[in-house]
Amino acid sequence: MSEFTNNQKSQRNAKEEPSGFSFDHIHRNAMIEQMTKASSSSSNSSYLPQATKTGTTIVGLVYKDGVVLGADTRATGGSEVADKNCEKIHYLAPNIYCCGAGTAADTEKTTELISSQLDLLRLNSEGSQSRVVTACTMLKRMLFRYQGHISAALVLGGCDVQGPHVYQIYPHGSTGKLPYTTMGSGSLAAMSVFETGWAEDMTEEEGVELVKRAILAGIFNDLGSGSNVDVCVIRMDGTVAMSRGAVQPNNVQPLRDAIKRSDMLNMRSGVTSVLRSEFKPHVFGGVTLADVTVTEMET
Repeated sequence: MSEFTNNQKSQRNAKEEPSGFSFDHIHRNAMIEQMTKASSSSSNSSYLPQATKTGTTIVGLVYKDGVVLGADTRATGGSEVADKNCEKIHYLAPNIYCCGAGTAADTEKTTELISSQLDLLRLNSEGSQSRVVTACTMLKRMLFRYQGHISAALVLGGCDVQGPHVYQIYPHGSTGKLPYTTMGSGSLAAMSVFETGWAEDMTEEEGVELVKRAILAGIFNDLGSGSNVDVCVIRMDGTVAMSRGAVQPNNVQPLRDAIKRSDMLNMRSGVTSVLRSEFKPHVFGGVTLADVTVTEMET
């Protein structure tokens, strides 16, 4: 009788509790649905959580003999531009580089940590070349461990004995291996360029030009992306070409040089006369070398 009642209780609990994995955000999602219904039914819109914008355009593609990575150089703090020449293509290994979107500190420290682990792995494996899938596994495990609290959306690219590879890694740890990918707030504009112009067996020149066009599409169609275009080419022969400021569409120096300022605005030395010059020593007296006690170091 007790077994029968226990089976009935377990069946009743199974009906009451949601099936599948147990997530802690079920109640939060239910409250969000209630807030959505309340905001749509009433004139006063309630507060709803908004998606965090990364404010970046990063891309990567595979061409015939390697990988091309690209990124813009604008770093934003809210609605303000914090840095006009931020470096978003990070070093992981001699044959692996990574573009980062999200919080600048998270992307930099995450790639630094994985780069250090790859160095130790190469030392323990007698200096063999790092695999791109190894770097991807290390990154996804670390990001999944923190459940998305590390705001780092990454585009990983490199070449190893298996060929050229491009991976996209989301902040929660999910990954995907693709021939070309984009991430960041300007990813839609960049993806439209890739879907139009990408083809298999592209040459290096065609791949670089396509990456530049994709980043420029993000720069001119997304407020969170801007400034210059950085390009990194990783080849199968082991060479890497990093180009900082490969395209500078917003260079204002020629415009500033074209403006002729009046020479009357330049204040030369001696324009303002010196009426009097006087030196007063410090009230407590100055310190000289005689006031310094020198002691011999113990050996």
